[in-house]
Amino acid sequence: MSKEAGPTAPKYMKIAEDLRRSILEGERSEGEKLPANRELAVTYGVAIATIQRALEQLSVEGIIRTSQRGTFVANTPSVNSSGRDRVARVLSTGTPFAPGEHCIVTKATLLVPPLYVQDLFGLDDGDQVVMREWHVGRGSQRRGLHVAWYPAQFAALVPDLLSSDRSKVKTMLPKIIDATGRRPTHGRDDMHGRDADAREAGFLGVRVGAPILAGAHRYWDADGVIEYGEWCLPYRHVIGYEYEL
Repeated sequence: MSKEAGPTAPKYMKIAEDLRRSILEGERSEGEKLPANRELAVTYGVAIATIQRALEQLSVEGIIRTSQRGTFVANTPSVNSSGRDRVARVLSTGTPFAPGEHCIVTKATLLVPPLYVQDLFGLDDGDQVVMREWHVGRGSQRRGLHVAWYPAQFAALVPDLLSSDRSKVKTMLPKIIDATGRRPTHGRDDMHGRDADAREAGFLGVRVGAPILAGAHRYWDADGVIEYGEWCLPYRHVIGYEYEL
């Protein structure tokens, strides 16, 4: 999850974003004790109450934990990236994954998709698409199961779409942009809570019927859908957005 604080965001949100980034990018290790509130207030040049609000936000997200001994980086931060976060990270850094994340590609093939996917891409009956499936983790933590569909003609332009080599998945969307000249200009995310089926439970390491957060995303330009994807996350993972009104 990323909550990038804009220039007009309240001070506590900017501080929360800075601390969040330092934790998720590994600058602060799991279990590490954060400086005292008074010290953080001096570092950021704000009141202690502002620091407390920033830490309360990170505590709600599960990134830190507090006790009588102080504030510590959570051992297993229950945070995850949204579709918006991942495509923004791809466009800015070339990879959809946060530092420390790894993935295993379990399927990469051409096939005839379900009818609703055909409709999204404006296909005729029997037309194929590229389908890729992978799961993401960090250390021993399983963070998500993902599947994505792309126009079939992309396979000829980007042969790596049909590769399960994990080293290539991190740069897939930039390769599509370079090879096709099509760059996503719009996106949409949809999410809902439901029970895990047997396939999802096996990938996520949870029991069948366990609650999960499931969602779908689509990225498109003036010529149509570039990528449509579906994903699911284990229980207690959090996704959040920041936006301007």
